[in-house]
Amino acid sequence: MIQGKTVEEWITDFPLLSSLIETEEVFWMNSKFGQFRTDQLPVGEQEITDASERWKRFAPYLMKAFPETKEMNGIIESPLVPIPRMKKYLEQTYKQNIPGSFLLKCDSHLPIAGSIKARGGIYEVLKYAEDLAITHGLITTQHDYEVLDSQEFRNFFNQYSIAVGSTGNLGLSIGMVSAKIGFQVTIHMSADAKEWKKELLRSKGVHVIEYTSDYSKAVEEGRKQALADPNCYFIDDENSLDLFLGYAVAAARLKKQLEELRVKVDQNHPLFVYLPCGVGGAPGGIAFGLKQIYQDHVHCFFAEPTHSPCMLLGLLTGLHDQIAVQDFGIDNRTEADGLAVGRPSRFVGKVMEGLLSGIYTIEDDRLFVLLSALIEHEQISLEPSALAGMVGAIQLATTETGQEYLTKHQLKDKWERATHVVWATGGKLVPRNIMNEYYEKGLWLAKNDLK
Repeated sequence: MIQGKTVEEWITDFPLLSSLIETEEVFWMNSKFGQFRTDQLPVGEQEITDASERWKRFAPYLMKAFPETKEMNGIIESPLVPIPRMKKYLEQTYKQNIPGSFLLKCDSHLPIAGSIKARGGIYEVLKYAEDLAITHGLITTQHDYEVLDSQEFRNFFNQYSIAVGSTGNLGLSIGMVSAKIGFQVTIHMSADAKEWKKELLRSKGVHVIEYTSDYSKAVEEGRKQALADPNCYFIDDENSLDLFLGYAVAAARLKKQLEELRVKVDQNHPLFVYLPCGVGGAPGGIAFGLKQIYQDHVHCFFAEPTHSPCMLLGLLTGLHDQIAVQDFGIDNRTEADGLAVGRPSRFVGKVMEGLLSGIYTIEDDRLFVLLSALIEHEQISLEPSALAGMVGAIQLATTETGQEYLTKHQLKDKWERATHVVWATGGKLVPRNIMNEYYEKGLWLAKNDLK
């Protein structure tokens, strides 16, 4: 029995579950899309503006502590680039035209942490540091925050510790910036976390605890540690508003980049954004920010591995974190380590109920084929999970559910003028030898006729 019902009863209520349990690729349209009021949402425009201003205050510190951020004047941001050759590859491979602009948002190459988690993870650490320093009278918001990169402040922050549970990239972003600013930091890593990520964290002086179980266990243990120590701050990927706000700031940054590329987004020029999803914090925050700016003109879709469709399961059933993929015999084993999550964030799921257009799932093998194709055609290297969004436009154009979505929202006649943004979530820090292994695996799979 699962939440009082048999599997058969669940499938009767939600037929799509049958395909999910068989780990087949599916495309799900959110029937509640559009059913929301701004006064029902947990944060608004002012909170996002406050987060953006905090990033600006920390820019002098980031430039000094992390010289790689100097080029962007201490702002952690990634390029938005056209990928015409990859678009042509997709069109030829799937025999489907993709009109309009096709762009890659390269959070895979964000400074410091090399993944989308640099937005939320680094933001929450910096906010905590700011709160501590202001509370103890060491700074005000009028100070030059460059002063935080000093032995005096490192000694101060060393009295406090930070803990987080992670499958990999969130741990990297939080661990690297926490250790640099002076906090004692412990990362609770799930079994899915890649060994090279653990080694990189340890090389930065981060304490890494490994688990043989999945993400949920790592989070649970991290919480326990924080509760036992009054000076330990737990960053909760499942429920953190600060993480969410750190991600949401990306929407305003994307708007500016689209304007610089002279890309229109309005009633006649829809924007489609495809975001890989694990527990939901990063894609949820970005989707939330985009809906604040573009409202009905943007359509956000999450992409999950076929073996870890936790957000889809939570939204489909309406149970959110009260249900996990393992409840239905889905093993939550995927090479897309950042997406290897069995139970979604209830906080994010509730926010996304009326904002998210839909979710599709993708097989691991397809991720590797797309990875090698992107390297061959655009010379851009991503980790497997970051390729999950690459076939979003194809899914919309070729599946029955995708076509139903376009028809329902009167988008078919606007398809020719659409802009598609694939959100690349990680890859910069992957060691070259491991990236070569990914590439060779993708080539092998492609030669064996896996599209």
